[in-house]
Amino acid sequence: MFRISSTITPPFREALFLILVIITLMAVCIIHLEAVPHMPILFSILLLILYGFIKKVPFNLLEEGLIEGAKTGLGAVFIFFFIGILISSWMIGGTIPTLIYMGFQFISPHFFFAIVFLITCIIGLAIGSSLTTVATVGVAFVGIASAMDISLAITAGAVVSGAFFGDKMSPLSDTTNLASAIVRVDLFEHIRNMGWTTIPAFVIAVVGYALLSPSKEIQQLEQINVLKDGLLQTGMIHWYSLLPLVLLIVLSAKKVPAMLALALTSASAIAVAYFHQFFPASEVLQILFSGYTSETGIEAIDSLLSRGGMTSMMFTISLVLLALSMGGLLFTLGIVQSLLQKVESLLTSVGKVISAAAFTAIGVNVLIGEQYLSILLTGETFQAHFQKVGLANKNLARVMEDAGTVINPLVPWSVCGIFITDVLSISTIDYLPFAFFCLLCPVLTIFFGMTGKTLTYNK
Repeated sequence: MFRISSTITPPFREALFLILVIITLMAVCIIHLEAVPHMPILFSILLLILYGFIKKVPFNLLEEGLIEGAKTGLGAVFIFFFIGILISSWMIGGTIPTLIYMGFQFISPHFFFAIVFLITCIIGLAIGSSLTTVATVGVAFVGIASAMDISLAITAGAVVSGAFFGDKMSPLSDTTNLASAIVRVDLFEHIRNMGWTTIPAFVIAVVGYALLSPSKEIQQLEQINVLKDGLLQTGMIHWYSLLPLVLLIVLSAKKVPAMLALALTSASAIAVAYFHQFFPASEVLQILFSGYTSETGIEAIDSLLSRGGMTSMMFTISLVLLALSMGGLLFTLGIVQSLLQKVESLLTSVGKVISAAAFTAIGVNVLIGEQYLSILLTGETFQAHFQKVGLANKNLARVMEDAGTVINPLVPWSVCGIFITDVLSISTIDYLPFAFFCLLCPVLTIFFGMTGKTLTYNK
């Protein structure tokens, strides 16, 4: 949480105007100019510094606000480094390829949409990346649905739901790590707490997809068979490759700190790799830093398995540090405090605070189209209010994911929405009604907030 004192108290209208300018700047850059979010955030930082100069705030205080804001993300930065190492080690150890292969084993001509959802859930959990899941196995499933004249919109909805289930619940996911780090909650405690909303949403989604599944026989499974054969050709599909996953589950149950658990699990995956392939020490170090590169010659397989490494986290790390620095300036200049004072009197109950946080995360996704910012801004803005009503921070982390992470693919002009539409050739509006898991998560988080169920209070 930002513990930064404001140097000035700007009028509400000025604070609101600045926020609207920043939102507009980000929306134009991200949506219209298709720029990465780093640039509009950097421009916004310069705008806030200029505003500080106009208000005669000394530069050293503005610089201090930037630094203090960035400091709150250092825990996340170190976790992200270990996540990059874990992904690459799980690749050479065969853990991720084996999990993906197991997922494909469950494909069946019956309950097609439900099976698509379940398999993308498994693969999303295994690789921790929703967009990679969509761009690989998602494309394969849409191809099968097209060949069999099955609803492409429902297939895409199931793919998106499963992919973002993984993005939300995987310890490899950057958004999951970001949410837990921003509010300083242990990664695995955060994942366990999300189960209260995730499991009901998962069950309802499975039932919904099962009911919608066609009764016709599905014969054309060539695309899946090609992927399965390609995975077998890597020589990484072995039962013992799942041992690092078992270790991670055990360490999670024992409540071992996330950084240590990730390091131990990575070491075990490297050890397992030597059972099926010899890697010189120098190559292992290079893979851990730069990521694993698959060279099977099958484009879909290579795209799925070529990932990981510390360098793969740099995009997220730089975005986190920039966004938190901007947040530090917003607090230093009293802009956030000025806006919150207007709604302070309304945030008097647990239900209202949770609902306000959820709608803020949804609003940032809709206005700006960036899921990282929806998590960052919601987390930094509402920590004090959750503390005020006696709620533990892990409740806020859950809301940030339920209303932040999974909402982004439902916004047509968002980063994820544009990507998915481009990759699957199915418009966001078409698959939106069938992305059951993504639609249910915010509803459940607000429902539990209003009823007081499944919430944890500070002792």
